Amino acid sequence: MRLLLLEDDPTLGEGLRDFLQHDGHRVDWCTTLAQARALVSEPYDAWLLDWNLPDGSALDWLRSLRAKGGRTPALVLTARDMLSDRIHGLDSGADDFLVKPFAPEELCARLRALSRRITGGAPCKAFGAVDVRLADKEVRLHGQRVELTAREWAVLEALVLRAGRTVSAPDLQALVLGLDNDLNSNALQVHVFHLRSKLGKDLIQTVRGLGYRMAAPGLPG
Repeated sequence: MRLLLLEDDPTLGEGLRDFLQHDGHRVDWCTTLAQARALVSEPYDAWLLDWNLPDGSALDWLRSLRAKGGRTPALVLTARDMLSDRIHGLDSGADDFLVKPFAPEELCARLRALSRRITGGAPCKAFGAVDVRLADKEVRLHGQRVELTAREWAVLEALVLRAGRTVSAPDLQALVLGLDNDLNSNALQVHVFHLRSKLGKDLIQTVRGLGYRMAAPGLPG
């Protein structure tokens, strides 16, 4: 998943970024609302938001984003643990709430839960003969596991999370690499070509002039 992490504590922020990256996510870390506002138009799979920032409340910002139609899942990270705080956070548009201090393993588990919600809840997504297990980072063709490179998996994951929708090439590049985007369009085409070679030429459709698309998944075989 590509994640926007908004956390002003430098030690916690760096630790979470490194742990999440080690878990296979792409993380853009911000320490202020101003930095986050500059990135909000970027394609993210989830926002991880510290409640209180030096320049304002992330919940107030989230509420304004929801009012404008923003639908990106949001997980609020906070030291506040009162019931009223949790209610306020959820009513402001948060999808989940994690009270500090927390184990980073729990954060990763909650992200997997968010991923299941995004994709409809089933642990396995079937695209014809291809079964994709996002939580296990595993893909099978006719029941046989297929080995993918890290970049190939990142491209596949981004498309699976948006199955049924067309993803533009620039958005797909950003989802794969985040802000450290050194993947040019030719390299992206190569990764898509390799995925088609390994998993079938009809798995990923090219929508001319728009980007790439995977059909909505069916029931796992």
